[in-house]
Amino acid sequence: MPPIQDHPLRYQLANELHARPFPTMSNPSTVIYLAIKQPQEAVHRDRSQDLAHLVALLDRHGVPHPKPGATHHSAQLGRHTLKWEQHTEFVSYTLYFDGISERPYDPADFDVFPSDWLSEAPGQRITSLMLRVLPRGEVSDVRRALTDWFVPESLAVARVLDDSCVVAGDFRIDPAGHMRFAVFPNTETGAQRIGRVVQRLCEIETYRAMSMLGFSRARGLSPTIGALDTHLSDMMVEMTGDRMPAEQTLSQLLTVSAELEAMAAQAAFRFGATGAYDALVNQRIALLREARFEGYQTFAEFMLRRFEPAMRTVKSTEGRLATLADRARRAGELLRTRVDVERSAQNQALLESMDRRADMALRLQHTVEGLSVVAISYYAVSLASYALYPLATVLGLSKGMMTAALTLPVVLLVWLAVRQIRKRLH
Repeated sequence: MPPIQDHPLRYQLANELHARPFPTMSNPSTVIYLAIKQPQEAVHRDRSQDLAHLVALLDRHGVPHPKPGATHHSAQLGRHTLKWEQHTEFVSYTLYFDGISERPYDPADFDVFPSDWLSEAPGQRITSLMLRVLPRGEVSDVRRALTDWFVPESLAVARVLDDSCVVAGDFRIDPAGHMRFAVFPNTETGAQRIGRVVQRLCEIETYRAMSMLGFSRARGLSPTIGALDTHLSDMMVEMTGDRMPAEQTLSQLLTVSAELEAMAAQAAFRFGATGAYDALVNQRIALLREARFEGYQTFAEFMLRRFEPAMRTVKSTEGRLATLADRARRAGELLRTRVDVERSAQNQALLESMDRRADMALRLQHTVEGLSVVAISYYAVSLASYALYPLATVLGLSKGMMTAALTLPVVLLVWLAVRQIRKRLH
């Protein structure tokens, strides 16, 4: 019996579950993270450019290239470990190495990405961060580090994963242009768990940044939506008060409706992506299983106060745009019904006018037929008189008497002939 045949994608799909393992990081260590996104049409970008940019970095260190069409890759660049991932709209570079710099969040650590290589990136930086992994030690030491490294006003700190680590970040861009995060693991926390915490922090920051693109789009659309809302309301008032011809109002309404549909179509992907990124941010935070640390706000609380209002604005704008489009559509249908009724009334009046004109034409035709009988009879009597004048002398009648005698029979014959012709025509 031959062995069962495997589906051609069986191994590929199974391996995909294990394609992007969490990094393994020591305590202490330093993490450098960069996410790059093309400003326009990032979903439909030429992904070979992302891979070529990665290859350019690998060539500087003499490291083997990834497979053609790869969407993730790991390599060792000297003392740095590189993890590269290609996502739907962006690519991310994560570099980490054992130990920490003497100067906290030293901008020189980011120089592992050469400046000329960065300038050739196929896109723009959507976010970058520097993360320090330090042994937890005493609470007083942690508090001192938080005070020195972060802005207290927006600092979020939490115990995560059953108090195996303390994570911190203020979601502010420092003078060097990077976000700052810190992880304080316990001495017994394993390297794989530290790597999971670090990756989730990087994902939280990246998805937060991507989500805010939707907020920017919503804020940019708000003035236009407000103006269209006012214009639509004014047109509804005009429809109620009959201040403007229905055809003119319908033309303006179709213009507004088309503009709303175009705006909705252009913003649909960004708003949908924003919802997905928002869900990922909340999911990654939930996976950390936060507990409060020394009275500081948690990451979930920070997002609830600073991030969630922006996401609600996006959802509100999306709903408002859809509601306006529905209003314009319903108003257009009502106005078209009104125009159809008015046109039906006009057509009815036109038909009645045509009926009256047809009746008048029929009467005129009858009149003309009567006059034509008289005219034909006149000429027929004249011709008959000329033909019978010789008989008038034989019969002893005058020409006047002969003409008078012929008039009535000729008129009757002409009338009968015209009537017969009309019957045949009908």
